[in-house]
Amino acid sequence: QVQLVESGGGLVQTGGSLRLSCAASGGTFGNYVMGWFRQAPGKERELVAASSWSGGTSYADSVKGRFTISRDNAKNMVYLQMNSLKPEDTAVYYCAARPFAYSDSSKDYDYWGQGTQVTVSS
Repeated sequence: QVQLVESGGGLVQTGGSLRLSCAASGGTFGNYVMGWFRQAPGKERELVAASSWSGGTSYADSVKGRFTISRDNAKNMVYLQMNSLKPEDTAVYYCAARPFAYSDSSKDYDYWGQGTQVTVSS
């Protein structure tokens, strides 16, 4: 059983930056694909970025060039650096994990954090 705890959300102005962190415990972190999802009011949960156990990364088109996902397998941590934030990035951001195989569907992720609110003011 993997437990995930996010931190780092908050209120920021357009063009600002935030760094989200996700601490994992209870599993072999290096075996997991780690994803950052977000869900805005009235919208479906969507994949923002993912990091495979081998170090590969993928991003939603809407955040490419602005967001960077990284992981520290020694510390069981995954991060999401968000730059040039826009009001449309406002959402609850979730850290999620699934073993080995990459997926961009939230339905395929087995473990979820509680979420952290990111609000970008215009």
